[in-house]
Amino acid sequence: MAFEVVHRDESLERLERDVKYTAGYSPAVVKAFRKRMWSIRNAVDERDLREVKANHFEKLKGKREHQHSMRLNDQWRLIIQLEGKGANKTLAVIGIEDYH
Repeated sequence: MAFEVVHRDESLERLERDVKYTAGYSPAVVKAFRKRMWSIRNAVDERDLREVKANHFEKLKGKREHQHSMRLNDQWRLIIQLEGKGANKTLAVIGIEDYH
């Protein structure tokens, strides 16, 4: 059973689905975002995401310890949040953030 995926930002949902929409990001970031979203949608659970070293799937710290990040490139990260338990987990796409 794959995650249920929800977007907390309408523009990120559009970025995933609308091939002409860039949300102001560079083509490389858009391509990496769509690649990560493909990985997310094909993952059974977070172990599948963690297993691919290129994802750099990392738990955040401090007041954001309930969130994780996945690398899009050296500068940009996809912020996600796992919600729920067991087979009923939802993966919420929170945003794309500049880590520099």
